[in-house]
Amino acid sequence: MKDSFTLQQKVKVLNKLFDAKCRTEKELQALDMESILKIPNITIQDMTVIMELQKATKANKLFSYLGGGNDEQPSE
Repeated sequence: MKDSFTLQQKVKVLNKLFDAKCRTEKELQALDMESILKIPNITIQDMTVIMELQKATKANKLFSYLGGGNDEQPSE
């Protein structure tokens, strides 16, 4: 079962990433578990959001992810 995060939760995590000097998609993709754990006040829920952000940016679907939408084409 996939957790659904609110935009407010996602923005909170984005602010933590920005504070940790992670400001580009490239820097986001370069984050590994060790780097993520060094972010101050990081929670398991935050780590889940970070992993989802990494997947969304890699798939070029960040805007859809942040908006809670689904950018997939319907299956026939």
